[in-house]
Amino acid sequence: MAARQNRRPPGPANQKNEETMARLPYLDQKDLSPENKELLERPINLNRVLVNSPNCRRAGLKMAHFIRYQSRLDPRMKELAIMAIGWITRTPYEWSHHVILAKDFGVSDDDIRELINYIEGRPHKLDSKVTLAVDAAREMTKDIAMSKKTFDALHEFLNNEEMVDLIVTIAHYNAMIRVLGTLEVDIEEHYAPGLTKFPLPA
Repeated sequence: MAARQNRRPPGPANQKNEETMARLPYLDQKDLSPENKELLERPINLNRVLVNSPNCRRAGLKMAHFIRYQSRLDPRMKELAIMAIGWITRTPYEWSHHVILAKDFGVSDDDIRELINYIEGRPHKLDSKVTLAVDAAREMTKDIAMSKKTFDALHEFLNNEEMVDLIVTIAHYNAMIRVLGTLEVDIEEHYAPGLTKFPLPA
């Protein structure tokens, strides 16, 4: 099930008005107690709304840090699987961020174009390992669970640890797109170019 798309125009991260405002307030470091200020070292709008529950955001950041920096998965394959979730669910915030962040994990603009081609059923140039990871993301997003066929094919080249990492990564981002949609988190101005460069289908 696709998360509800936030169709409001993106605004600066510090802009607070009726046109660009999440369902809960965006907080800044000055709004937090001293022991919680570190939670906004990266003051993106998602973090700014989730720090309404500091303990929840602290727990979530640990998982996000693991996925991004500690997982043993191939970074490019992992990132393309994450981006597949944003495209399939038509989630502007997740997609726009990862169009920008993908470069840090070895994903090129050509890779993004080929990812879109593959998801949309057009000819593509992605390798079979990436397409299997994207299939896993598609199945877990649309059908809740990965099919046996995809699981077994992935397990041919991913060990048990990597299988768990991929499954949990896909599940984590499926959770986050539901958080983004429900809280109506706005895209920050400096991430908006990602959505302009590779717009989601209407």
